[in-house]
Amino acid sequence: MSKHTRNFSMRVYWEKITENHEPLLKFKGTVHADWIAWQQEAADKFRELLGPFPPKVPLQAEVESSVEDGDLIRERVVFDSEEFMSVPCQVLRPKTMKPDKNNPAIICSHGHGPFGKDPVAGVRSSREHIANMEQHNYNYGEQMAKAGFLTISPDLRVFGERRDGRDPFPGRDPCNVNYVKGTLLGINTLTLNIWDMMCCVDYLETRPEVDKDRIGMMGLSQGGTMTTFATAAEPRIKAADIICYVNPWRRFGIEDANFCGSQIVPGIYRYLDTDDIAGLIAPRPLLIEMGIYDNCFPIQDLLVGYEGVKRIYQAAGMADKLWADVHPGPHGFAGNKAFAFFRKYL
Repeated sequence: MSKHTRNFSMRVYWEKITENHEPLLKFKGTVHADWIAWQQEAADKFRELLGPFPPKVPLQAEVESSVEDGDLIRERVVFDSEEFMSVPCQVLRPKTMKPDKNNPAIICSHGHGPFGKDPVAGVRSSREHIANMEQHNYNYGEQMAKAGFLTISPDLRVFGERRDGRDPFPGRDPCNVNYVKGTLLGINTLTLNIWDMMCCVDYLETRPEVDKDRIGMMGLSQGGTMTTFATAAEPRIKAADIICYVNPWRRFGIEDANFCGSQIVPGIYRYLDTDDIAGLIAPRPLLIEMGIYDNCFPIQDLLVGYEGVKRIYQAAGMADKLWADVHPGPHGFAGNKAFAFFRKYL
């Protein structure tokens, strides 16, 4: 009699049950009619998985400071996104930008780093900030403002000014602790961050400089998560640059556990992979950046994700609206095509 093989490892368990897993709404079509049918069903399920957004409240936005910083105007802006939560932001614009409601704007989301929005907005308040900026070419909020865009860089929940101290739960990731707290109440922290990005759009629409039909979004790593999910959920975002993120859930989620509670919602991989979520951005323009020396999300995985998105854009008849920037760099902003991309599509 053959002896039954037993297993006690949860890591092996997750890998085994996902070994041949295919999300239920994985895009497998090839033609426009396939995309039309899939897009509606996948978008509905995606919205269902996110769960409820908070009730809308007045922004009560304040510009707490506005100073010249070289060729830019740098503002600290705070607004309310729900009854018990406010969002601190850095807003940058060229000094020459006119308040004529005719300028493009970009939401610039930070990644899972130690300083939240500050490096993205080019805040050089310590050597550590500068090193973090240089490591990832991280100040894309500042770079885009210098290129002529108004940019807004918000802190995500549990980052930067919203962190509750340097180490609020010693030895634990605050994203995971807050995710567990949220699941007790049926609230997804990723959904709350998406809501905050939607409120950034609301705020940008009030700015005297901004054309409300020319708003884009970009972000690195967790900022790529936010750009993917928020743009899929928010049609007012007209173009997006996802930097070093779109790769299969099984590789970085199941095998490597390279994610946090702020980057998932329950059941997401049962129905959709990351390329499907990015594909929900179609027919809007999308740039995907991939570094060949990325040691966070390896290039071979990023290319698999990109191919999935490409199939969706081809079926949608929008292949020309999908750009790729495969660059000889690490986990960071390449800046090779982003400026031309946003100039073209915003």
